[in-house]
Amino acid sequence: MASAQTLEIVKATVPVLEEHGTAITTVFYKNMFNGHPELLDIFNETNQKLGRQQTALAMTVLAAAKHLENLATLLPQVTQISHKHRALQILPEHYPIVGTHLIGAIKEVLGEAANDDIINAWTEAYDEIASVFIQVEHGMYEQEMWQGFAPFKITEKVEAATDIAAFTVVPVNADSANNKPIDLSKLKLSAGQYITVKTDPTDSDHIALRHYSLFSANSDKGIQFAVRRDNRNEHNGLVSNYLHDQLAVGDTVLLSAPAGDFELTQDLVEQNDMPLVLVSAGVGVTPILSMLEAQVAANPKRPIVWVYACQNQEHHAFNNKVNALLETAENVEKHIFYFESGQILDEAWLANLPKPADIYVCGSMPFMESIIDALVSLDHGVDSVHYEPFGPKMSLELA
Repeated sequence: MASAQTLEIVKATVPVLEEHGTAITTVFYKNMFNGHPELLDIFNETNQKLGRQQTALAMTVLAAAKHLENLATLLPQVTQISHKHRALQILPEHYPIVGTHLIGAIKEVLGEAANDDIINAWTEAYDEIASVFIQVEHGMYEQEMWQGFAPFKITEKVEAATDIAAFTVVPVNADSANNKPIDLSKLKLSAGQYITVKTDPTDSDHIALRHYSLFSANSDKGIQFAVRRDNRNEHNGLVSNYLHDQLAVGDTVLLSAPAGDFELTQDLVEQNDMPLVLVSAGVGVTPILSMLEAQVAANPKRPIVWVYACQNQEHHAFNNKVNALLETAENVEKHIFYFESGQILDEAWLANLPKPADIYVCGSMPFMESIIDALVSLDHGVDSVHYEPFGPKMSLELA
């Protein structure tokens, strides 16, 4: 537990962090990567360029500063971030590196205002925060389905939409120093989870890691995940283009074990009364599709509202698979929005959703922001709205 003096000083710096948090984290990442370029193998370069990672870290630091005397309050956020860390294979030895450069960034940005008392307090506070993450992640490492990144062979690669490839992979099961053979029949996948792909693209100086959601929690055929080609807004996704263009059936890809806490509320899956609202856009349908599959298998009588938005019919992902699953449910509403046709999913339309409802949302960061804001405005309780953005989750959190 941090000392009383540290608690007082850290809490007093909250206004400063609110004003300078993103500047501090921007300097932090620049200095850390200059000193440890090997960490560029872990962090998503796109999120860095767009400022998402800086925002997420600033929000995390701010939340920790406000709740340092009782970090258990932040356990849901810590758990979400720790799932990402475990999937990326971030280890305890990485935390001192982060701490050194974070404290250094505070000194650099605040200058003379960062006196010895503030620096000492934040050093103690960081050690306290890091110990919580390390403890939570230790438990996750002990429970992971396999260690590190294991080789999987691609057995199927199909077009789920014009810009989305759906992969099915099976374990190679070659013995190695880190992995025992993986038995598909013993994998316990959860709807909403994601895997992490480790690649070494020829046009990059670094290893690249990316998370991709499972579109099915059924492992009978293998592990199934989907990848959208990320070529929007003058950005060419390094890993997504590599997976689309350079990998084919028979090739091998490295995966870390499934992770994530974006999953159906288990005590509601079996009941008939609470409507299940599934809202997604584009490739955000991937984890939502796995939830639909799990729900209709467990209880096809539960009311389901399916809401999906995308650019046009060509970009409509998994349409046939979704329709087949919805046909097995007994109480379904289906709503499709094509942006190019002027069909807009906005707060006015969302006002038609049943209340109360168990709501799951997934899509791009702008889509997530608009949907979450609308649902909050419409008085859907925070406990009933669950979401998974394709980006750092804390960038959407309100500390």
